[in-house]
Amino acid sequence: MQGSSEFHYRLPASFGGYRPGAHKGTSLGAGQGFAAHKRLFDHPDPRRLDLRASVRDVRQEWLVRIQRQRVAVPVHAVVDVSASMHFGAARSKLKVAADFVEALGTSAFRAGDACGLLAFDHAERDDLFMPARHSRGAGFVMGQLLRDCTADDDAASNPQKAGNRGGIDGLRQAVARLAGRKGLVFLVSDFHWPLAGLDAVLELLAPACVVPMVAWDPAETEPPDAQALVAVSDAETGVRRSLWMRESLRGEWRAGVAARRDELRMLFEGRGLEPFYLHGAFDGEGLTRHFLEAVA
Repeated sequence: MQGSSEFHYRLPASFGGYRPGAHKGTSLGAGQGFAAHKRLFDHPDPRRLDLRASVRDVRQEWLVRIQRQRVAVPVHAVVDVSASMHFGAARSKLKVAADFVEALGTSAFRAGDACGLLAFDHAERDDLFMPARHSRGAGFVMGQLLRDCTADDDAASNPQKAGNRGGIDGLRQAVARLAGRKGLVFLVSDFHWPLAGLDAVLELLAPACVVPMVAWDPAETEPPDAQALVAVSDAETGVRRSLWMRESLRGEWRAGVAARRDELRMLFEGRGLEPFYLHGAFDGEGLTRHFLEAVA
C-alpha cells in the first residue's frame, strides 16, 4: 500500500441496526448511551436498577436504565474508473483512489463495519463489484482490484462515444444498489464530466451519509511554468490539442480550475455535503480531521 494510512470516521447521524459497532444507534440494547428509565416490571434486569431514580419516582416504582446500543453501519466506496482517472504525473488518480480504498477497508474493519466496493465508467463495472463484508483483508482486495483495473480502450478509438464515459449514467447504475439504504458512502471521482443529473443521484443516496472524494492531480490544477508549445489531450475523449503556454493562458487555466471547484462546492453544499480532495496523494490524517470538523 503506497501513501495510504488508516483514518477514523465519525458520523453525525444515528443509525438503526442490532449488530454492535462504534456508531450512535437508535436501537435499545447493551450500550453506554442513556435512553430512558423504565419500570423493572417491564424490563426485568436488576443489573440496570437505578436506585436514585427509583427513590425520586413519584409512583414509587423500581426503575431501570435503558441504554442505546452503538451499532455497525455498512460502508461503501463508489469509485470512478473512467479514462481520466488513469491520468497522473507521478501516480495516477486511480492508484491514489486505491490507496484510499485500502485504508478504508482497514479503518472499517477496526470500527466493526462491513465495507464494499462499487465502480463505474460509462456503465457500472460489475467486474469490480465487491459486496460489503467485515473482513480484515477486504481493503487489500479492493485496492488491488482498482490498481489492476485498465482503462477502456474504446475511449481512444471512438472519441464521440467516449464523451459520456465516466459520466452520470455509469454512476446512476452503480448507486442503484445503494438507493434508499442507510450507511456511509464515499463517492470517489475527478468529476471531469457534465454534472447535470448528479443532484438526482445524490437524492438516491439521501438516507446515507455521503462523502464526495474529489481526485485531482497537481498536473491538472497547476499549468506548466515554461513558455513553450504544450501538447494536451482530453483523457475522456482522447482529443489532442497543441497550446502555446503563455501567461494569459495560465491565468485562464487557474481560473477554470477555481470555477470548477466552486461549481462542485455549491452543488455539494446544496446537499449539506463537504467534499474532500485527493490531490496527488491520500492523506489519512487530513480525512480524520475532515470528519471531526464535520461533526463538531
